[in-house]
Amino acid sequence: MKAGVFMFANIKIKPLLISIGLALLAGIVSCLLGNSSSGYEELIRPSFAPDGIVFPIVWIILYILMGISAYFIYCQQSCKSKNALIFYFVQLIVNSLWTFFFFGLQMYLFGFWWIILLIVLVSITMFLFYKIKPFSAYLLIPYLIWLIFAAVLNYNIYLLN
Repeated sequence: MKAGVFMFANIKIKPLLISIGLALLAGIVSCLLGNSSSGYEELIRPSFAPDGIVFPIVWIILYILMGISAYFIYCQQSCKSKNALIFYFVQLIVNSLWTFFFFGLQMYLFGFWWIILLIVLVSITMFLFYKIKPFSAYLLIPYLIWLIFAAVLNYNIYLLN
């Protein structure tokens, strides 16, 4: 119990901010690659599709959680943590490219399969994080749930457009 209470006592601010900043940078790159702000409103969307304003709010929260998660793995400084962070950064790149394929190139079916790849990579990342620090894997659960929702939304947009 003591370790849980003091889990945040030894936070190193600079690496934490860098980790969160890298995750947020992936989001910025994603927006720049896909020009998603203009394309979403023009699509025929299913009835369960959220308004466009929801996406930046959710993604900012998710990127912050991803950055915090990666920070805790980074702090472990082991061979396992280095391998886990490789998967983390690969999924971050795949994440950033989805917007380009979906909005930039309007490849809706390819975007669906790309997001399935992303779900697999995030699942592997979570598994690797869990073996090192379970809390880091738990921080990625909202991200995985959002990706599954996004895949369903992506597929329905493909069907409608």
